[in-house]
Amino acid sequence: MNGSSAHPALDEVLEYFTSLSNWGRWGPEDELGTLNLITPERRLEAIATIREGISVGCGRPLMFEDRAADVLYPPQRLMIRSGDSPESTGAAEYIGVAFHGQTVSHVDALAHQFWRGRLYNDRPQELISTQQGATTCSVETMKDGIVTRGVLLDIPRLRGVPYLEAGDAILPEELDAAEAAQGVRVGAGDALLVRTGWYRRRLEQGPYSIWRERPGLQAGTLPWLHERQVAVVAADAAQDVEPSGYDGLPMPLHTVGMVAMGLCLLDNLQFEDLVATCERLSRWEFTFVVAPIRIRNGTGSPANPLALF
Repeated sequence: MNGSSAHPALDEVLEYFTSLSNWGRWGPEDELGTLNLITPERRLEAIATIREGISVGCGRPLMFEDRAADVLYPPQRLMIRSGDSPESTGAAEYIGVAFHGQTVSHVDALAHQFWRGRLYNDRPQELISTQQGATTCSVETMKDGIVTRGVLLDIPRLRGVPYLEAGDAILPEELDAAEAAQGVRVGAGDALLVRTGWYRRRLEQGPYSIWRERPGLQAGTLPWLHERQVAVVAADAAQDVEPSGYDGLPMPLHTVGMVAMGLCLLDNLQFEDLVATCERLSRWEFTFVVAPIRIRNGTGSPANPLALF
């Protein structure tokens, strides 16, 4: 890959592990990463955007579908009680879900990604064990939830298409152009929501045929996110464009973002309801709320984030 401002070379992307690092920025014991950028003042500013009293869910439905190309581990449901029996007085079920992947809406804990034996804030990856799970940087660091200003940037709208295709890379200049077109600007402590239309494509055309291919942010957007001091990046795919174009680094947004920057990521959301509301109200900012399940030593959590207007 030839290096440029839009498509940096692999050596430059690898340098991001140093130049964009937040290790030690909030102290050697920090496990929150960029969520530290969401200050009480930022929360109050976010809440002030609520004027219409409208709430929009951004999670996909949890589907119990047959195995598909983009579903490596299908969610499981076992009905423990149901209405099938005349004497039944209620219903209950067991749900099993491997939420890391391509189709389940979830938030990643910083324990989710390693690079060369380390995770965020220079911790050894051995702290994430088979027996105990994530003994550091687990999803429990988000026990008080995430409440901040959200900004939706609609890239298909910018390009004049219904949705992006697999391998379509979103460049930093497109983030600037989307801001200008929509009259918003992403700032410190914000949640950036990036619409690719990937969920709409799945609804209209079915599961994509190759698991590790999708549209998303190109590695060159990482300095943009760092400069803007973005606290959260949420997408309706899984953040990274794939193929990434970098041998040995298939997911730069996840690897550099989480390990070096401590960036909070939410994958596989759906923004079709949200974009309709934004267009109807003619505004692209809102209060963004995430309340992960408090899983002891969990590497993340299923989520249904809310946009409040």
